[in-house]
Amino acid sequence: MQWRFWKRWRKPPMPDPDQPGWERALINHLALDYMRERRRTRRWGLVLKLLILFYLVGLVVAASVRDWDRRMELTEPHAALIEIDGVIAADSDASADRVVGALRKAFDNDKVEGVILRINSPGGSPVQAGYINDEIARLKAKYREAHDGDELPVYAVAADLCASGGYYIAVGADAIYADKASLVGSIGVRIGSFGLDRLLADLGIERRLLTAGANKGILDPFSPLPESQRVFIQGVLDTLHQQFIAEVREGRGDRLQGGEELFSGLFWSGEQALELGLIDGLASAGTVAREQLGTETVVDYTQKRDLLDSFAERLGGGMAGALGALFGGLDAGVLR
Repeated sequence: MQWRFWKRWRKPPMPDPDQPGWERALINHLALDYMRERRRTRRWGLVLKLLILFYLVGLVVAASVRDWDRRMELTEPHAALIEIDGVIAADSDASADRVVGALRKAFDNDKVEGVILRINSPGGSPVQAGYINDEIARLKAKYREAHDGDELPVYAVAADLCASGGYYIAVGADAIYADKASLVGSIGVRIGSFGLDRLLADLGIERRLLTAGANKGILDPFSPLPESQRVFIQGVLDTLHQQFIAEVREGRGDRLQGGEELFSGLFWSGEQALELGLIDGLASAGTVAREQLGTETVVDYTQKRDLLDSFAERLGGGMAGALGALFGGLDAGVLR
């Protein structure tokens, strides 16, 4: 048996050129080599396909088990966890559509004891942050009306960073918690650009920008910034800033202990933020679930993109970014 196996797999020697008919023997040898390699390739291809099939079946089984476990958890009292991770923007994982969708599912489940927003964000779009803040207030009022005045508590928990637009969302919660080393605050608005007009002049390059509308080229990095446009932009930023301050004052109320420095764009550690009244305590999401909601069960309600959606959005965003860079444009005010 061992000898047959060895004869089958061992490679035959090359033909001896001194022997008669060695040319034909060489051709046969090469043909057999080719056929042997083709069989080996097909065999390994089949093995690879089977491995991929087993892997996909394993993923489906694991997903089914996970979904089953999650459905079982949803029928028991639990805390609903919603992650707000990264820049808050329409095309990000922390977009208002995803966060609001998760909030609505949590408020619709009678087994939810409370909602925990775990925020790890440097900020982003004031519009997206405002949508989420407004939806928290709407859902709480709707729940209160449907449950004879009972409240479904919403807590915000800062991770590494809860700044600007992230804090804008947090002030919509009933209470805010953070780690002692978290960075909290940055209550301000910014718009960034460059001024490269003098560089172009030094290089002898002429900027040719044609617009319909005297201020359509506002904040063009290759054109000077007139004082009238600077004053106008500052007025827009001041308006957005006052809207942000109003939301913070409404959400925090008398708990704020600091002065105007709170709204200067500075940020503080969790310990400092607690002293200033920007947060209510030092705790993690698990601690809040146990001590404030009285449950050990935390179910993740976060809506995340699948791989296909992520690829499509990245592709679309890349094309939009390229067109924006080509034709120019104005960035919206950013809460950062």
